[in-house]
Amino acid sequence: MKLKYISLLLLFFFAQGTKSAIAQTQPAIEQQSPQQLCPAQIGTAIEQITNRPQFSRLRWGISIQTLTTAQNLYSQDAQKYFIPASNAKLLTTAAALQRLGSQFQIRTSVYASRGGLRIVGRGDPSFTDTQLQALVRQLSRRGIRQVNQLIADDSYFRGSVVNPTWEWEDVQVDYGAPVGNFILNQNAVELKLLPQQIGQPLRVQWSDPAEAIWWRVENESLTVPAGETTTTSVSRNLKGAVLQIAGNLSIDAEPRSVSLAVVEPTEHFLRHFRRALANAGITTQQTVVARTTQENTQELAAVTSPPLAQLLVETNQNSNNLYAEALLQAIAAQASSNTNGLEIVRDTLTTLGIAPSSYVLADSAGLSRHNLVSPEALVQTLRVMASSNIYRNSLPIAGISGTLKNRFQNTPAQGIVQAKTGTMTGVVALSGYLNATSYEPLVFSILVNQSNLPATAIRQAIDTIVVLLTRLRRC
Repeated sequence: MKLKYISLLLLFFFAQGTKSAIAQTQPAIEQQSPQQLCPAQIGTAIEQITNRPQFSRLRWGISIQTLTTAQNLYSQDAQKYFIPASNAKLLTTAAALQRLGSQFQIRTSVYASRGGLRIVGRGDPSFTDTQLQALVRQLSRRGIRQVNQLIADDSYFRGSVVNPTWEWEDVQVDYGAPVGNFILNQNAVELKLLPQQIGQPLRVQWSDPAEAIWWRVENESLTVPAGETTTTSVSRNLKGAVLQIAGNLSIDAEPRSVSLAVVEPTEHFLRHFRRALANAGITTQQTVVARTTQENTQELAAVTSPPLAQLLVETNQNSNNLYAEALLQAIAAQASSNTNGLEIVRDTLTTLGIAPSSYVLADSAGLSRHNLVSPEALVQTLRVMASSNIYRNSLPIAGISGTLKNRFQNTPAQGIVQAKTGTMTGVVALSGYLNATSYEPLVFSILVNQSNLPATAIRQAIDTIVVLLTRLRRC
């Protein structure tokens, strides 16, 4: 019995020690006291977080205001410029909704041409092989069995398919895919790297085997013994469709998936279209890319994108760069003149009351490091768009959807925060709405720049600040 008593005692102390260790490792957002915070206390509470020693070298930009009365609850460098990362989408999607309207759709059309077909792409970011098959079925029902010349009309929007301010490491991968008149499967292709026998190079497996012939692969990778560290890397060279594969993958490792940006989006589209026609029994003699505007004649087939309200959900919920850039193209294409899309965004935001001096935009997606936005500009934009359910519903919901699905879970902020995330090397951002249960609704923007810390550490601090806001009470 004595031995059993001692064992139970040891088990008790072990359990207590385990609880203590777990408590010390819990995220800060779960360690806060539930006590209320008065508005006068919020600044001190926030600065206890932002003034931590590990944050001494980075920059915080914060603006927190009441939504309806614009009362300033806390401000830190709110009028200064910060790189916003994907928080830039808050500005550009607001402008897109104002300029285009919630029911705006993007149409892809096939017209009759002398001896052939002419397909006109208008930059539909949602266009996939499914829509391509729909076009082919429409053509087949019209009895078309041979196409002497298939023309891809690439003249609707004239501009670079790759933003010149994007970094080379970004434009190689799917989130930096080119955006032009023709978009198919988000202009990305997928492959897997699989281990083979030890000492052999990794096997490259394309999700679409037909893509393999359009890429030259320089494979210097190696399959290594079980348990060794994986160090694989896949990159394109500056000339285009040459893949350079290097590094190691252990023989017992799971295949590594890689998603690459296509090099020539129009030619990529044409290849898929021609193959779809062939599968339907329609032969094609010649394919041509035309960059001069032609008069549209008889429309033989067409598909339209979902309405803008749905496109905005994909843009903001999943922070889709290609969708954001496609919407910028749509804004420019709808203008009566050859005005740059970003100039129209600026004019639209100015009309909404956003000072043009409070931001500088180089792209629509936020992938460019040339973008500069003040927290105050983001808060102003959120405020003027607050009455639009379409705009607000396009934002991720804390702990529930989009890029916030795995954040704020089991905290007071879950379900009551709608906010746009933003992350790139050295940059973490979160801006949005907080529908407080015991205080009036808030609008906030928190931008962090010049950080050398892991993004997870910055996100945790930002989330802690947001959870602080849920404790506000009138006092």
